[in-house]
Amino acid sequence: MFKNYLLGIYAVLLLSQTVGLQAQSSIEHHKVYYEEGRFAGWPANHGIWNYGNEIVVGFVASNHQARGGHTYDHLIPRDKYGRSLDGGLTWTIEDAYHRGQTGWRYNNRLADDVKVEPTTLTEKIDFSHPDLALTFLRQTNSTGPSHFYYSYNKGKQWNGPYMLPNFGTKGVATRTDYIVDGPDRLTAFLTVAKSNEKEGRVLCVRTEDGGLTWNKLGFLGPEPEKFEIMPSSVRIGENGFLTLVRARTVDSKSSIASYVSKDDGHSWKKIDAAVEDTGKGGSPPALVRMQNNDLALGYIVRQPTGSRVCVKFSSDDGQTWGPEIILRQDGATTDAGYPKMIQRPDGKLVIVYYWNHAILRPESPYRYIAATVFDPVEVQR
Repeated sequence: MFKNYLLGIYAVLLLSQTVGLQAQSSIEHHKVYYEEGRFAGWPANHGIWNYGNEIVVGFVASNHQARGGHTYDHLIPRDKYGRSLDGGLTWTIEDAYHRGQTGWRYNNRLADDVKVEPTTLTEKIDFSHPDLALTFLRQTNSTGPSHFYYSYNKGKQWNGPYMLPNFGTKGVATRTDYIVDGPDRLTAFLTVAKSNEKEGRVLCVRTEDGGLTWNKLGFLGPEPEKFEIMPSSVRIGENGFLTLVRARTVDSKSSIASYVSKDDGHSWKKIDAAVEDTGKGGSPPALVRMQNNDLALGYIVRQPTGSRVCVKFSSDDGQTWGPEIILRQDGATTDAGYPKMIQRPDGKLVIVYYWNHAILRPESPYRYIAATVFDPVEVQR
């Protein structure tokens, strides 16, 4: 107990040293979802969408359960959505099943008498619809399979589940990362199993007919020894992409790797990593093309002595990145992170992730969904 207390004091000292470098008025922390005795996690496993100042983000909720690793009851988790109408300041919570997401998956343990099996999409999706939301969800971490839903009313009601092909791989176990190219054309970046049926690597695919059929374009690099998963992508010009991925080596070093395609996703080149070290367990990237055309990258560095929420910026399409800017570091264990991020119409960024204060005794150990709102200009001063 005394050791945990010292760790908490250490984290507080780090926080006091760090935020002094920034204008605190430019960084606001809000709670999307918090309940005593409950666990909430993993926005990056779902997706985030914004329609002006209306923001929708997915996550998982379950009962808190004291155990190693993720502290939740893995037998009863359910998918949820947070919705904000004021740019991330206040939130209401919606149940995914009641909104139409009726398929069983890894962290949405529906009973046999209520779950719905994925079917084949028979009517094409209009990807240009102004209120479109599309989400890809997996049934297992390594081989999937995966299915998808779409919504024409900002996630208030979802259509699906629809089967996603496996593209000749050992299985698709993906999250949500896509770029709309037109009413019928969408490029998606999928996490798929390696040849040994372990997670995983990233595959770029495309539909030209509104999701009725899908074409395999190219893998992002050779099959890794450990994994490269959970992509976040932006367009570069008319025929290019930058995709950042959560990477881990066989010696457990975690980073955010960078890949570039100049031929519309068919071939890929690895460039310098966006983040060389994301701590114990690592972090998926949350990449945003900002209104000024610069890139913002949100991520979490997981550390036993206090995880931190970070952002970097690039003005050359990810060829180089500015210094790490810490947005918060206030007592989270390594069971934190998995961010998604958007930019509001006023230019402020909103990064959503799961968080806790478990190493700050006697603070609550419960994991919750947090949103940090900040001005990208002010935090770089």
